[in-house]
Amino acid sequence: MKKVILSLLLLGTMQAQAQSEATPESAQDTSEIENLTKYVNPMIGTGDHGHVFLGASVPFGMVNAGPTQYERGWDWCSGYHYDGKKIIGFGQMHLSGTGCGDLGDIGLMPAYGDIELSREGLCSSYSHDKETCVPGYYRVLLERFGIWSEVTATKRCAMYRFVFPKGSNNARIIIDLENTVGDDTRETRVMPLDDFTLVGYRRSQGWASNQIVYFCVKFSKPMHNWLSDNINAPYGQATFEVGPGDDVQVKVALSPTSEVNAMQNMNMELGEIWDFKAVAYAASQAWNAQLGRVKATFRTERERTIFYTAMYHFMVAPQVWSDVTGDYMGCDFKVHQGADYETLTTWSLWDTYRAAHPLATLILPDRMRDYAKTMMAIYNEWGELPVWHLVSNDTYCMVGEPAVQVLADMILKDMETGIDPEMALQAIKASLLPTEFGDRKTRRLPLRGKDELAELGYLAYDGSEGQVVAKSLEYYLACWAAAQLAGRLGHEQDSIRFYDLSMNYKKLYDARVKVMRALDTKGQFRPLPENFNPGHQTGDYTEGNPWQYSFLVPHDVKGLVQLMGGDKAFEARLDSLFTADSDLGEHANPDISGLIGQYAHGNEPSHHVLYMYNYVNQPRKTQKMVRQVMDELYTDQPAGLCGNEDVGQMSAWYIMSALGLYQVEPCGGIYQLGSPIVEEASIALPGDKTFTIRTHGGSAKAIYVKKYVLNGKQLKEPHITHKQIMEGGTLDVYMTEK
Repeated sequence: MKKVILSLLLLGTMQAQAQSEATPESAQDTSEIENLTKYVNPMIGTGDHGHVFLGASVPFGMVNAGPTQYERGWDWCSGYHYDGKKIIGFGQMHLSGTGCGDLGDIGLMPAYGDIELSREGLCSSYSHDKETCVPGYYRVLLERFGIWSEVTATKRCAMYRFVFPKGSNNARIIIDLENTVGDDTRETRVMPLDDFTLVGYRRSQGWASNQIVYFCVKFSKPMHNWLSDNINAPYGQATFEVGPGDDVQVKVALSPTSEVNAMQNMNMELGEIWDFKAVAYAASQAWNAQLGRVKATFRTERERTIFYTAMYHFMVAPQVWSDVTGDYMGCDFKVHQGADYETLTTWSLWDTYRAAHPLATLILPDRMRDYAKTMMAIYNEWGELPVWHLVSNDTYCMVGEPAVQVLADMILKDMETGIDPEMALQAIKASLLPTEFGDRKTRRLPLRGKDELAELGYLAYDGSEGQVVAKSLEYYLACWAAAQLAGRLGHEQDSIRFYDLSMNYKKLYDARVKVMRALDTKGQFRPLPENFNPGHQTGDYTEGNPWQYSFLVPHDVKGLVQLMGGDKAFEARLDSLFTADSDLGEHANPDISGLIGQYAHGNEPSHHVLYMYNYVNQPRKTQKMVRQVMDELYTDQPAGLCGNEDVGQMSAWYIMSALGLYQVEPCGGIYQLGSPIVEEASIALPGDKTFTIRTHGGSAKAIYVKKYVLNGKQLKEPHITHKQIMEGGTLDVYMTEK
């Protein structure tokens, strides 16, 4: 009770503070910002298995505020699917593009009169005909009540406007702390601070095993009544007296640390502002500023819509997970105060290390300090770098040690990270080989097969882990990244140790069937079944099969080429991948999608494969296949993604490929060149520099490249370096039909 009273006193003090510090982004001079949001269609990816978030947010914001639907299941991981028929409320947090569901916290539902407080009881039907979504703004008619519901957002706050069509002294807004997306409520609190203000928190267990989020709710009208069983009840109802057509506006601020800080976040970001249109305009301008990191023109409106929608989806995460004060909840579940950077969460690293993070180093260099310092904070608090970090928890979803290549990439590219490279190397070593470099006295984390990696050089199928081929291959490419960083810093022995480990992929190659296969602890391959089919998934692979994982050696493509018999044999093997029977077998994971033969663009392990033709002097085949994927597997419709968006990775692949660039090696900044679809694209760089890509003679048929010319000099090989790009200049790409 003392803690509750103290919270009330602190919040009351904060309410009394002047609001002059709150300056909406709309007050900034935005006259020169180009309107790029008009090319974004947030509905793309809400159908099929895209799993994208639909609602209001600002780039990388903590708040993803939007509808949560009644329906549940795999295609509702974000809380919304285009085929959904009913809405149960508006949650303040949603994931985007994941294959697991969670969040949906702190629901609001406007209504009239007494209704059943349950998932079923809250439902209202809606229609796409009366639904609008643009970056930073969402609007829908709740047909059951006739209530138009709008929402916009700042980084840490949502702002709603509910228009009640008829007068009543029993209009209400329900606070729902029970019904979310894929988690279980463990503890709740909501209490009134005054006639306008509520504060509380919700603790839950789901994909994130110990999630807590604090909130503050403020209404534009005084509550007529506050109805709740007690302060720990999962539901509460604020009733209002309204006339016909009256609106009630609601601000909701979130915090990972406290109700006090939730109020502080609201004070700083919204203050006493109740101008909904101004806040929505500010959100739109925030999106325009970030979308303008790449200014591109295209031959068709379809291509432009897909591109800028991809930019929008790419910029949903990683999300801010700290207060305006710099306070955040660490992985040790302690409040850390006053960080001098924005702490981030929603790190889908197994997906995003492939294209989203290399893209971020190109167009978001000013954010790399937040990326790097967050990763190092997680290491210091938790004992290893993040794997799949979500709201202070590591879910340990997916395989490998993907933060290694992301952190190494930033340092090798000489980004301004604000961290000590030597400490980063120590974090990488301890994360990859904890039995050799970790702190054994405090080690409490799962080894995930890394003891076998250190001892055997691979994970054995008769050892402690499953999915051993996928895990081994992912560890190898991370080891290669570690070797590159150790070499750069002059640690020769560490570089050799990790490089040698990274080459152990060769042990997994079974020349009898020309694919990567599992070994036992004695180094013998798993016995081949009589009906072995490399297109069928088994327990040795993660969301993939032998066909797809046999090319997961992005760190040593030339070595893989030789292992498979040289340039011609490798080219033929790639050709066969795209023409093989697409039968995946009865036990295939649904993530294996977007198939061209056995190439699966709907899942990440295949994303670099199209660019491998460049390594065997067949760049035209890369150009052809990249164009086929962009043309056929991305559309401007709700079912416009051929697989889960995966927190920006599917979109980042499109952005990079549309620009004609792709980083195959997991770190270091060598970009393979492909077949750009832009007419012209300019990337704003630090130091007032610009890198421009221009195509000449491009058309629907002219998809092949005659020559690449960088700053007036023709390139001899189809690749370019990060350093060359960051120096600024122009890449002219001359297209041809042959």
